[in-house]
Amino acid sequence: MADVEAAVRDCINGDRDCTPQALVQMDLRRKVNLLVGEWKAAGGSDVLPDVRGRMRLRSVKIVGSPERANTRR
Repeated sequence: MADVEAAVRDCINGDRDCTPQALVQMDLRRKVNLLVGEWKAAGGSDVLPDVRGRMRLRSVKIVGSPERANTRR
């Protein structure tokens, strides 16, 4: 999914039509939403990870030890 998002961003930044990539991205998001819905319907009650939490952790790693953060990329 990240690859598709990057492709859309590249097209937009290059002022090109991104319709095919955007449609693929929307389809992937629809599938993820369906999977989450099925998981919840099956009794899933754990808190799912979100992007904000991941970015917060990444910021702490970079601020805390830039050398260490660079070696992990």
